[in-house]
Amino acid sequence: MTQLLDRNFQGLQHLGVPVTDIEISKTFYARLGFRPVMEKSFADDQGPVTAVMVQRGSMVIELYQQPGERREEVLRRRDGHIDHVAFSVQDIDAAFEELREAGFEPQQPAPVELPFWEKGCKYFSIRGPGGETLEFNQIL
Repeated sequence: MTQLLDRNFQGLQHLGVPVTDIEISKTFYARLGFRPVMEKSFADDQGPVTAVMVQRGSMVIELYQQPGERREEVLRRRDGHIDHVAFSVQDIDAAFEELREAGFEPQQPAPVELPFWEKGCKYFSIRGPGGETLEFNQIL
């Protein structure tokens, strides 16, 4: 039996960590040897979101600060601050179709494009059995 995403799956891309103060978080991770490799802001339905990818060696962490109630919810958390695990794929549309056809339920109706990296990226996510978010991501 062929494994899902056998040829398309490239491994771990990044861990997503919601933060309450992006500047303090950037400084903290810099002290651990991480350097910013991408920073973008964009608007969503509640206001501005800022995302910063920091990297040390091959390890990438997405620090992101959300507006409004979502930021307040992060402030109330005691554990579980890693929000999602992102996997890199070569072809996001093929990955989306393959997982959907295998019975997984993507959380988005189609891959979503964001203005991250030099040429953008596309992603979609599914939920694991414990409610964890697993993101599939292609840097364009």
